[in-house]
Amino acid sequence: MDSKALKTILEIGETVAVEFKRCGNGIESDTYESVCSFLNRFGGDIFMGVLDDGTVIGVPPKAAPDMVKNFITIISNPALFTPTIYLSPEIIEYEGHTIIHVHVPPSAEVHSYKKIIFDRVNDADIKVTATAQIASMYIRKQNIYTEKKIYPYATINDLRTDLLPRIRQMAVNHAGGSHPWENMSDEKLLQSAGLYGTDVATGESGYNLAAILLLGKDEVIQNVCPAYETDALVRKVNVDRYDDREIVRTNLIESFDLLMDFIKKHLPDKFFLEDENRVSLRNIIGREIISNTLMHREYTSSYAAKLIIKRDQMYTENANRATSNGFITPDNLEPNPKNPVIASFFRNIGRADRLGSGVHKLFKYTKLYSAKDPIFQEGDVFRIVVPLDDSYSFDMEIGSETRIATDATDRATNATNLSASLSDNEQSVLNAIRSNPKITQKQLQEATGITLGTIKRLLPKLQEKEKLERVGNRRSGQWKVND
Repeated sequence: MDSKALKTILEIGETVAVEFKRCGNGIESDTYESVCSFLNRFGGDIFMGVLDDGTVIGVPPKAAPDMVKNFITIISNPALFTPTIYLSPEIIEYEGHTIIHVHVPPSAEVHSYKKIIFDRVNDADIKVTATAQIASMYIRKQNIYTEKKIYPYATINDLRTDLLPRIRQMAVNHAGGSHPWENMSDEKLLQSAGLYGTDVATGESGYNLAAILLLGKDEVIQNVCPAYETDALVRKVNVDRYDDREIVRTNLIESFDLLMDFIKKHLPDKFFLEDENRVSLRNIIGREIISNTLMHREYTSSYAAKLIIKRDQMYTENANRATSNGFITPDNLEPNPKNPVIASFFRNIGRADRLGSGVHKLFKYTKLYSAKDPIFQEGDVFRIVVPLDDSYSFDMEIGSETRIATDATDRATNATNLSASLSDNEQSVLNAIRSNPKITQKQLQEATGITLGTIKRLLPKLQEKEKLERVGNRRSGQWKVND
């Protein structure tokens, strides 16, 4: 590790993946607890000879080689570490001090130190003693899809088969008029969707957890997942309690509808044109966050999922089988299906798109809805935050001078403003045209990032302001900017 990288780490401080240890009198037990917790979580780096605040004091230079040998001996001792591991500590010099650096990769197994399992939560090493927590850790490590658990005594009578005609129609509509489910029997459809199968490990056949969650009768779902629910709340006035509440405990098909109706009831549907077609930003955002919390939840957890609407934000929380920790952006996104059977079912009926597209859509449409980016936080609890601003409108943000007023006074005021100033979008369009007078509307969209519908509205406005004129005919002519 070079000194520049180390300096950055020291300045940032301890995190879920960085731990500082003083080690003035040798390597103490808490260092090995950190090793264990890193192995059980997402891996990390330990720096010995550094105080908690990032101050480097170093370890005795002559003692460093023996400290490394002792470290390797302990992590290789099956009486202390189970299972044992192999790590390669590195002795480095930094600003006149000797530091021991250990990189700990994430492990595919669950490890214990002195027969105690440790997990990493934020910047702390936590003892894991609860059976449910240990089971959750094994599920995360072994990449077990709990949605595939077979319930051999469940029958088709435990499912809401009355929903299947609607599901067939949704699949047909989404597929553009034809879908294999259209002419299948109920049993064949459920098998085709992966909701009925055989566990090759046990030999059991039957309907799985995904089938019960997607289509199960309410009492069957509660029997299988007693803690399953989505708690939808509005906290705009009474922030300590709630202004409105709905607890959803039914199948995932109708849960989606109920949660969408809840969002429609409490969020404004702002006007927006995309390529000359009006689309509902509210519905697009609602669809993505609801689909995410229903598709990717870890249903064996007792953590109750939430949908909270406040004045300045809407957010969801649900139990998660985390594969990493931190914030997700379109740049670092690595799609990982948590419940592939449920996700595939949602994609077939048009309630989800390809894996990972939801993140890109939410970043795109939340920006248009509230002028801010959403937040995706991966962890044992997965969180999506959508900023809200009822006063913001993308259509208005283009520039108050561009909106069409409804009365004569406003129209006159706007006419004056139109000739006096240009919006940021108008300036972007003019700059692009200066660079390429023969640019097409589609090329303008690509060059500026402005939607095609907006560009088609801006060009006439710029001509009205006499900032832009067309020279020649529509097909072979070009634009002229009047500076």
